[in-house]
Amino acid sequence: MNHWIKAEGIYKKYDELEVLKGIDLEIEKGEIISIVGSSGAGKTTLLQILGTLDKPDKGKITIANESIENLSGKALARFRNKHLGFIFQFHQLLPEFTAIENVCIPAFIGGVKREEAMTRANELLELLGLSDRSDHKPHELSGGEQQRVAVARALINQPSVIFADEPSGNLDSQTSEELHNLFFTLRDNFQQTFVIVTHNKSFAEMADRMLTMKDGLISK
Repeated sequence: MNHWIKAEGIYKKYDELEVLKGIDLEIEKGEIISIVGSSGAGKTTLLQILGTLDKPDKGKITIANESIENLSGKALARFRNKHLGFIFQFHQLLPEFTAIENVCIPAFIGGVKREEAMTRANELLELLGLSDRSDHKPHELSGGEQQRVAVARALINQPSVIFADEPSGNLDSQTSEELHNLFFTLRDNFQQTFVIVTHNKSFAEMADRMLTMKDGLISK
């Protein structure tokens, strides 16, 4: 089996609060995984550790055959920028930049030439039905449009893994459904792996696998 992501014995505590208590997880390339569970179960902490945004106290993580614990500083930032994409509940778009400029930012950080980045960003915005909104700033876009810009930004460097934390948490039901269907389309077209924390039960059940977290562990 092609384990694109492998986590072994992941522990994490904040002060005296033990949040993750020995997580073991294997995810295949092109798989869509949903992670559900009550608030405080450790879902977002696990997502941030898998996404290299936080470090475990103990344990090993391998992504795309790269041992993450061997990377630090600039090497880790380069790996994250090249291989990983992130979609958050609150978009986190930069208000002073247009949609297309927001999409281009990870490409610019990765050293992609401006013309190439703009071409790719335009293609993504067109794919997401936003080609006529590319010069609009975030406050001129609806919540669903802002989230699709955030999706385009996550995709600009053609990452192998997309981590999403409550990506439809602020969207109405129709826009949520469109976003969820988009993830499956992207997986089918680009063989990307998705790891998604969500409270949306129907979306969670659409995933290839639904993992339930309880008290810092994945319940069997």
